[in-house]
Amino acid sequence: MSQKALLALCIAIFLPVVSYFIVKGVSRDAIHMPPRYYPDEVVETIKNGKKVSDTIWHQVGNITLQNQLGETVSLHDLRGKIVVADYFFTHCPSICPFLTKNMKGLQDALKMKDVTKRVDTSFVHFVSFTVDPERDSVAAIRRYADHFGVNSDVWWMLTGSKKTIYDFALNEVKLGLQDGEGVDSNFIHTQKFVVLDKKGVVRGYYDGLDTTALSRLAEDITLLMLEKEKGESSPVLAQLKGLWPVYIAVIVAVVLFVWITRKPAKEPKY
Repeated sequence: MSQKALLALCIAIFLPVVSYFIVKGVSRDAIHMPPRYYPDEVVETIKNGKKVSDTIWHQVGNITLQNQLGETVSLHDLRGKIVVADYFFTHCPSICPFLTKNMKGLQDALKMKDVTKRVDTSFVHFVSFTVDPERDSVAAIRRYADHFGVNSDVWWMLTGSKKTIYDFALNEVKLGLQDGEGVDSNFIHTQKFVVLDKKGVVRGYYDGLDTTALSRLAEDITLLMLEKEKGESSPVLAQLKGLWPVYIAVIVAVVLFVWITRKPAKEPKY
């Protein structure tokens, strides 16, 4: 093997590793993750002789309601998943049907991505809370869900105690602070979609009737699915580290091959 061929082989071996670290360094600040909302407290600790502040973000509380199948479900059952939530009522004559159709569009889009192996939909769950549970029985929300093609595996339409639903909307996801027109504590009628991350932290509010906002929501879902915790190693880096024995074995094999097949030096002529 010539020196040029050996050099080309070494470049082919190490180029992916070098490229990864270059891309990682350049793109570190290029991706803007969805922000976190509502800090509960700021904790200060001493690390390596320096004072470090760490924010404890508000995680929404748990609630237990009934879904369209009549099953009693808990919001904490969805921890570890990205949750997209909205509010509706079945006899709504205005925005609710459009919100539900747009949520259905997100459901179908993620299903298509799942088929192409781009997104694992098991990490995303949709939740729609009725704001008129006195009229929206399990049977009513099931008819509504069937009408709009709701997949109960990834989308719960929930009914139950009105106080539980309203307290969660106002005190946990804090719609009263985010809805541009304000929220009536007696009857919530908002067009906001709310996104919770895997820990139940609010990560965004989106206009459920605006196509641009819905596109941003879909992008943010993907970012949140790829988000890693502090101190957690990148899965790509972990895979590269796992390949180091392979790289070393290839290098040793190349060196041995070059040594075995080397041409003997020509004896000088006198």
